[in-house]
Amino acid sequence: MKRDLPSDEALEEARVLFAALADRTRLRILHALLLAEELCVCDVAHVLGMSVAAASHHLRKLRHLGILKLRNDGRMAYYALRDRFAADLATHAVRQAAA
Repeated sequence: MKRDLPSDEALEEARVLFAALADRTRLRILHALLLAEELCVCDVAHVLGMSVAAASHHLRKLRHLGILKLRNDGRMAYYALRDRFAADLATHAVRQAAA
């Protein structure tokens, strides 16, 4: 049974993921990207009612964790989900809490 437990490295990666998802703003960003598929930083800021700098900070954190991918188009930076796992997990958790 002990050998079937996850490695310390895998547990640490999961802990970092859950810590990032424990932020309301990041949960909102994931939900917005589920709906829109791709958004520029200024659109995320507008939708969430925050500054571009604050939106950029949260988007960068999610990208560094491998949750989001970045596409540059000239001076514009567009973000999209790398895959739906984290966003689906967050959406499921929010729905369970609301039930």
